Amino acid sequence: MSNLYWLTEEQMRRLRPYFPRSRGRPRVDDRRVLSGIIFINRNGLRWCDAPAAYGPPKTLYNRWKRWSDIGVFARIMTGLAAEAPDNQ
Repeated sequence: MSNLYWLTEEQMRRLRPYFPRSRGRPRVDDRRVLSGIIFINRNGLRWCDAPAAYGPPKTLYNRWKRWSDIGVFARIMTGLAAEAPDNQ
């Protein structure tokens, strides 16, 4: 059994509306990259210590940096919080 973190298809379904449109080349697998970003942040690791299953560390970092700069992660948190504001 692996101790790697993977977003479920249901979680990805809820997150997709917040993703920016892909322009030009198709993006690398969103599920793999976002799962890797969460794994790195949750465990306090350096990008270079990302398990290979999540893809190249540079890809993880670039997606995190680019989406952070344009506010994607903030929109995700705000949107998910608005779905159930009282945690009911």
